[in-house]
Amino acid sequence: MLYYNEFMAENNTLERIHEIATQEFLQKGFRGASLREIVKKAGVTTGAFYGYYKSKGELFDALVKVHGDYVFGIFKKYIDEFNSLPKEKWASDMDKYSLKGIFEMFEYAYNHKDAFRLILNASAGTSWENFIHEIVKVEIDMTHKFYEVLEKQGFKPYTLSPMLEHMVISGEFTGLFELIVHDISKEEGLRCVKEMHDFYQAAWDSLFKTS
Repeated sequence: MLYYNEFMAENNTLERIHEIATQEFLQKGFRGASLREIVKKAGVTTGAFYGYYKSKGELFDALVKVHGDYVFGIFKKYIDEFNSLPKEKWASDMDKYSLKGIFEMFEYAYNHKDAFRLILNASAGTSWENFIHEIVKVEIDMTHKFYEVLEKQGFKPYTLSPMLEHMVISGEFTGLFELIVHDISKEEGLRCVKEMHDFYQAAWDSLFKTS
């Protein structure tokens, strides 16, 4: 019983540190948040804090890593599933896989808003500040592969300039995560995801012309 009480007390302390740290990072950003202030507000000593984490960066990572990795994993899962399709199905099935992927990414991020608000708004100075950029890089590589497959099938896709291509793809994913930043209902968010997808899909479809 004594061991259980000690375990619960330690667990409550860690939860308190996480709660206060989340508030501080959201309000001040990673760079602006003070580790001393987090420790003070959490009611623990600096020595006790270092029993959990070695640095402010390690604390931030603990708040976001599981969730950021999970959403990136969702994204990669649909990329990999699409890659495994027979190439003759790529043109017809791309829209379906794209929509399923962004719906699943949005739903998970919506259910873990604080973690993604930290990544999106408070991560400057951490390894997470390029989270969307890393997704965009993978998507751009996949887009180029998609172009090559379509060309071999007799399509003549219009190739965007590298800058415009980056702007378009970055805009789509930035828009997706922007829904997490704002205080909207999940129903409204899902509707926006669908409408945004349809908007971008129509634009992409117009670029994939048959010969």
